[in-house]
Amino acid sequence: MNSSAVVATTVFGLAMVATLAIGLRSSRGRSKGLAEWSVSSRGLGALFIWLLMAGETYTSFSFLGTAGWSYSMGSPILYLVAYLTVGFTVAYVVGPSLWTYASRHQLISIADIAEFRFRSRPVGVLVALVATVFLVPYIQVQIQGMGLVVNAMTYGGVDLRLAAIVSFVVAEVFILVSGLRGSAWVSALKDVLVIASVVFLAFYIPAHFMGGVGDFLDRMVTERPQWLTFPGHESGGMNATWFISTVVLNAVTITIFPTTVAGYLSARHPNALRRNAVLLPWYQLLLFIPMTIGGVALFALPHLDNPDLALYSLVTDSLPAGAVAVIGVAGALSAIVPMSVFMLSIGTLWGRTVLGGGNGSDPRHPLRATTPQEAERTDVRAKRWSQLVCLAAGTVALLGALFYAGTLVELSVLSYEGIAQLVPTVLLALFWPRMTKAGAVSGMLVGLAVMTALWASDNDPWHGVNGGILAFAANLLVTAAVTFARPAAAVPVAKAAGKGA
Repeated sequence: MNSSAVVATTVFGLAMVATLAIGLRSSRGRSKGLAEWSVSSRGLGALFIWLLMAGETYTSFSFLGTAGWSYSMGSPILYLVAYLTVGFTVAYVVGPSLWTYASRHQLISIADIAEFRFRSRPVGVLVALVATVFLVPYIQVQIQGMGLVVNAMTYGGVDLRLAAIVSFVVAEVFILVSGLRGSAWVSALKDVLVIASVVFLAFYIPAHFMGGVGDFLDRMVTERPQWLTFPGHESGGMNATWFISTVVLNAVTITIFPTTVAGYLSARHPNALRRNAVLLPWYQLLLFIPMTIGGVALFALPHLDNPDLALYSLVTDSLPAGAVAVIGVAGALSAIVPMSVFMLSIGTLWGRTVLGGGNGSDPRHPLRATTPQEAERTDVRAKRWSQLVCLAAGTVALLGALFYAGTLVELSVLSYEGIAQLVPTVLLALFWPRMTKAGAVSGMLVGLAVMTALWASDNDPWHGVNGGILAFAANLLVTAAVTFARPAAAVPVAKAAGKGA
């Protein structure tokens, strides 16, 4: 290992130790139960909510996948900024409603919400299973992303597979020890490094390799115009129709993404979520920087084998080891924060709903009759189950990163299409009191079947339309048809989901 690699690796190692120390410090003196570990006992203020949810949106995928798609395809990557911005607009309404409903009934996950809404633990279990299947690829995105970061910042001195294993171990230890509160604390360090790094790179990379942003844009227009219009360059049909349908689907889906809901439910008050929804779209402006850097790599590194390495290849080719290390740590923390929250979310889904006996939505459920001491013991047991599932989910994602690696953006798109099929059961059911359990489950299963068939047959997108939104439309139609065909008495949930709860 050369001297530059030694410097970068040393800085990285010290940063990981500091990350674990922050996690340990944040958990001192806190409750040992599931509610504290999973949603910080609903005690985070507006600043920590912003840091946590900003940390979930600006990930290693933002550093690597955004530059990678910009390098390989061009304009289709703009969907990322569009759907996040529109999604936060939707979240302005949805976030406080979910917070109110979950807070009133002491719910801590989307599986909890579905179980309580339909008074059915099997529905909650089904939601937990589906969410887990489609969250694991997102954990894999972060493991692969951090692996690429570690490999790049050590100048290839650490093999990609070894780097992925290192990233998994650090993230697992961190989240098992600290829980959601630790992720919020580390997000503060991560956001300082990310903002400083990308703002610096926004000026430095175009100037160093192209003579400035103006010269770069001139060359893009004259030499690579197909990258600047839909469907981009060899994107496989990701045209303007795909762009619009993907933005609509993802903007709705992000509001019930398990990690987003974890952020909602950790808030001290719903007004913090409204302020958050106003401020977070501005944070997405940073995404234009890795898009620009991916474009610069088209000219500076025209024969790059792995597009996801576009940003860090330029960084390691042009900056001294110390700067590479700082930018590498920013990218690594951008993987650790969301990776830890995704694993925590899966653990929370399973810890109470699947393995912990449910949330007691049935009045005859034994949890309704426990003493405070027994309730506390039950909560601690549920946390232990959650931590075991968290470890198992991370291990599965690690195996996927090692043996079935895909490009980062493709894995992200697949996750959103699957989670979208939970929207009627988890969200719309709160505002439609007459939606039946049979309708919700039937629609979900049909939507998943359509999505899987389109993806497996290589028909996604289908004539330019995002396969997930076609599946979502089928989901809604079947949910409505079954509900109207077999009506049931209304469940009084609409008020509980709204402002007057």
